Order: sequence, then C-alpha cells, then structure tokens
Amino acid sequence: MKTRDKYLTGILLVLIGVLLGMILMFFRDGAISLDLAEVRVTDIDRSAEPFWSSDDLEKMDDRFLFRSVAKSVTPTVVYIETVITTRNRQAQSEEEEDNRFWERFLPPRVRTVGSGVLISSDGYILTNNHVIEGAVNDGITVTLEDKRTLEARVVGRDPSTDLAVLKIDETNLPSVIIGNSDLIEVGEWVLAVGNPFRLRSTVTAGIVSALSRDVQIINDARRVESFIQTDAAINKGNSGGALVNTSGELIGINTAIATQSGNYQGYGFAVPSNLALKVSRDLIEFGEVKRGMLGVTIQSVDDRMARNAGLDGITGVMIMRVLEDGAAARSGLQSSDIVLEVNGESVNESNQLQEKVAMYRPEDEVELTIWRDNEVIKKVVVLDELEQPEPPQNTFNPETGSEPELDDWEEIPEGGRERGIEQQRFESLGFILRALSTPEDSDRFNIYIHRVVPGSEAWNRGLREGFEIIEMDGEPVSDLQIVEQIITDSIKNNRSLTLKILTEEGATGYFQIN
Repeated sequence: MKTRDKYLTGILLVLIGVLLGMILMFFRDGAISLDLAEVRVTDIDRSAEPFWSSDDLEKMDDRFLFRSVAKSVTPTVVYIETVITTRNRQAQSEEEEDNRFWERFLPPRVRTVGSGVLISSDGYILTNNHVIEGAVNDGITVTLEDKRTLEARVVGRDPSTDLAVLKIDETNLPSVIIGNSDLIEVGEWVLAVGNPFRLRSTVTAGIVSALSRDVQIINDARRVESFIQTDAAINKGNSGGALVNTSGELIGINTAIATQSGNYQGYGFAVPSNLALKVSRDLIEFGEVKRGMLGVTIQSVDDRMARNAGLDGITGVMIMRVLEDGAAARSGLQSSDIVLEVNGESVNESNQLQEKVAMYRPEDEVELTIWRDNEVIKKVVVLDELEQPEPPQNTFNPETGSEPELDDWEEIPEGGRERGIEQQRFESLGFILRALSTPEDSDRFNIYIHRVVPGSEAWNRGLREGFEIIEMDGEPVSDLQIVEQIITDSIKNNRSLTLKILTEEGATGYFQIN
C-alpha cells in the first residue's frame, strides 16, 4: 500500500472514531431521544353522578340514611357555654390565699360546655341539668348551628332526671321531631349529635345496646334512671345532645358515659324521649315537675321471690312496703304484691316502674296489674303528688369545723355487748345498724337499721329506719360482727348484697344494695 493511502486510511478511522464518540455523548446527555415504543392516548371514564342514587342506597341499608338524618338533625342541636363560680375551691398555699383576696368579693369563674336540643321553633331548649347547674346570672350562652350566639335563661330544672329547659328569644328556629322511646328496640341504629370537646355539630353512629339501665349516676334521692344505653361515641360536651333514630326522631337526651379513662369507652346513656318530653312540658308550664307518687317502696323480683310467689317466670316488681295513707294504701295494695303491668305495659325492673309512674301527674289514674295469692288482679290507683324535698340544712359548725353526728352516740359503748346492745356505722352504704340481744339467748342478736342517710345507697334502695335484717345473701345473721364481715367482703369484691328484711308492719321483703 502506498504511503498516501495509509495516511488517508488513518485519517478516516480517526474521523469514524470521533463520530461514534459524539453519537454516544448525545445519547448520554439526552440530546437525542428515540421512541422505544408506540404510545397512544387513553380515554378515562368519569361519571358526574354516583352509580347508585341516594334513594336506592337507603332502600338497601339503614346506614345509608345517616347522611339525610344528620342534615335534618344537626341544625336543631345547639352549643351551650355556662359560666359557673368556683368559690368553694380551697387555696393550696398562703401565697395563693393572699392572691385570692379579691376573689372573696369577685369569686373566680370557669366556663363549662355542653349541648342542647331545640324542641320548639320559638326557642325552648332541652338539655341536662348538670350542663347549666351553678350558672351565674346571665352566664348561659347558646350558639346555633348557623353560628349565631344568644343569651339563654333557665325555665326550670329537674335534678331527679338530670334535665333542664332553657329559653332563647328567637323565632322561626329549626326544631327536632320527638319520637316515641317506648318503641325502640335493642340493636336499632342510632345517631348521637352534640359538641364533644368543643367540636361543634359532631355526629356519631352506633346501635341501641340496652334499655332501662339504672347506673346510679344521678346524685338525687328521688332520681329516676331508666337510661337508653348506646355504643355511639359520646364524650364530654355531648351532654344534653340528641340521640336520634334513622327516621331523624329524637329518642333520647345524651346524659352520661361509663368510663375509667374519662373519655368514650363504648358505653353511653341517654334519658328516654318520652320521659324528657313529660319533664320539659312540666317545666315550661309550671316551672317545676309535677310527678305522681304511688306511696310504696319496691324491689325488682329475683329468682327466689318468683319461686316464693308462685310465678311462672322471673317478672314484675315487688312492693316491699306500703306507706300509710298513701295512694297505694287507699287503693288496697299490700306488701308482697307484685306489679306486673302499668296501664297495660309490662315492668320487670324497679326503675321501669319508677319511670312509668313518673310519666303521670298527681291525681292521674293508673291501672296496675297485680300478682297476689297466685292470681292476677287489677287495681286502679289515683296518684298522690311527690313532694319536693326540703333544702338541706346547714349543719356545719364554724367554731369546731365539724358537723353533728347522726345519732347521740356513734361508737359501740364500752361494755355494750355485755349489756346486750351494739351499734356500727357503714358509711359507704349510708346506714347505722344496731344489734339488740334476744331474751332467749344473750349471745344472739336481732339486727335493726337504726339510721339511714337521705340520698345514700341504702336510702335510694328503699331501706328505712326500723327494718330488721333477717338474712344477708341467703345466710341468717344474728351477730353484728358477722354482718360487718359480710358487708366488708361485698365491698372489697365489688359485688351486690341482698338483704332479707322484716318491716315494722311484719312484711318480709328483699332489698339489693351495691
């Protein structure tokens, strides 16, 4: 090969190498892009309306009603703020005591929150008594769903049912439809509407978990507790709010929760709407509740009572004591009678009977179906008026800083057992027991209820002074020390205690205390 050809070949190879290098650089830097696959535009389908209409969904399942129910009920539930004083708060230090000098004249105040339900278009609001209890003058404000805030005044309160009625000066307001709480059943879907933790207009859903619950949360000697239990989430601030069914009807006023943490744990309680409606009408019309009274002490029938009475099943409420000259006594009711029905509606718990009677006013007639001497009889009772309790007297002694004792002597006197008498107070239950030795045997004692604290557990269960305790949990008792041990064990193990009682009239009955 000639020299010239060699040079030309070398230059050509160099050029080829440079060209290949440039091509590789373009590829690496993205200057040249190549389509590696054919791409076509894809159409995405989009619907302007849901496949299933709201009407179709509502026919499939009650849960699809929640949206429409929430829209109709939420405007009727209001947010309540209450200003209360804390004048009873104790100073923690001398410095704080000095700083609180002016608080003696202008006591500190705090704000509490809750819910309420508009029951009329002219501004009547149903809520819980504990939501507005202790409010200062002009200390209650109501915020509507449309964010308007108005001052409210108290129309009336009923501590025995934990209900109250407020009034705001406004018209043409949305109001709730009140349903019949007697028609609800366990397992039904319900919605709770309120303002938990200041979160306005919150709606939660659940079912009716139980009916006629007596959970002893109302601190009143004449309390009426027959709550609807629900697992719809209820928290602080829900009190006074609405519990509604899937028709949007009010069936309860949310009142309390059962919890160990202070927040929702699956157990909420509501006052039935029938009772709430009766109470609200009385408060609006009279400023207080007009409640009829049978004039009896009662106890739910248990297995032992049913067998002794000859009942086929465990049903009804036993009359333990008939008050002299009361409505029941005038109608011929007797101790050991078992009430099966009130105006044709069955009652199986003592609180159910209380609720049924609480629905009527004084002078109203109620027909009771009674089981007596193995047969069913009817009795018509004209109810008396339940007298309002007298305000508690201030028994505090400023000189000694103490309160007087319930009785002349509190402790067992020295040598009391040798003299045939003993006494012991049981503060947790609210009574004082006195033991008197029998004439036949000085070592055997008759145990009597000597004092009962009004409003205590014993008082609320119907125990009264003069009752003799015959048995405890089926065991005969004749020694106060044994009684004390039985009560201590029941409290320690957190179980109820059944007392067999002999009344002063000679009637025998059973009382259960917790």
